[in-house]
Amino acid sequence: MNETKNVLLAGASGVLGRHITGALTRAGHTVIGLGRGAGAGVRADLMDRDGLLRAVKGIEVDTVVHAATALRTAPMRHKDMFATDDLRVTGTRNLMEAARALGARRVIAESMVFGYGYRDFGDHVITEDTDPFAPTGDRAVERHLEGMRVKEELMLGSDGIEGIALRFGLFYGAGATESLARMLRRRKVPAVTDHGRVLPWVDLADAGRAVALAVEGGRPGRAYNIVDDTPTGFGAHVREVAEAFGTPKPMSAPTWLMRPFPYAHRMVTTSMRVSNARARAELGWAPDHADCAEGLRALAGS
Repeated sequence: MNETKNVLLAGASGVLGRHITGALTRAGHTVIGLGRGAGAGVRADLMDRDGLLRAVKGIEVDTVVHAATALRTAPMRHKDMFATDDLRVTGTRNLMEAARALGARRVIAESMVFGYGYRDFGDHVITEDTDPFAPTGDRAVERHLEGMRVKEELMLGSDGIEGIALRFGLFYGAGATESLARMLRRRKVPAVTDHGRVLPWVDLADAGRAVALAVEGGRPGRAYNIVDDTPTGFGAHVREVAEAFGTPKPMSAPTWLMRPFPYAHRMVTTSMRVSNARARAELGWAPDHADCAEGLRALAGS
């Protein structure tokens, strides 16, 4: 039986944070939520170093999980990501200082597959060993990639701490997909034409389980791709949501219509196939649903 851990979770009030809390609690761990809201067990802003160190003083934790972002809605323009970029750099640096002050043994970083780059990888299957993470040279997205690169470097390369990064696919699931279904019912969301492009997805519940497994398992200093088995185009995913929830069929739209929203346009014109083999072998993780179509049907109860 695994030893019970005290886990400090930055971002506990977010959608992913709630799934992580549930998974950790079911595994027998104690979760201490860190955030700025009144419901947080530890109230602090990751961007405020001194305030953070004061807030965590005296608590006892074995593991720190960094799942905090500054996003409240889906990012459409590059500037919508800037606060999260800053949180990945300055906020992570401050959180790592707090982790060392607390004597935490392990830290787990929420990362993402877009760190491999916002481009079309064709039929190449991305793995943690063969593909560089957050490569330089793409000026339009360099700020975002730098944030992801620095966050992982700070959490994986800290002396005396076992760092693990979980590179998640695009999220769907309870707490997130319902809002998309509501927008589809009001006919407010088109489905872009994918032209064969695909993206990796992961159910939020599966993502939460991956964090719980990483509290005890996995190899320190390693990154793991946490994605389901079947990549699906962004437009195809929207159509799958409509079918699973019985909403009106979304209108098809060419991707060029997204150009006024440059960050969203880069996302929907990215194509990547990502392997989850390392997570299966070393974390003992596997998605409950092989693809988002199956997962969405289960979520909708159909």
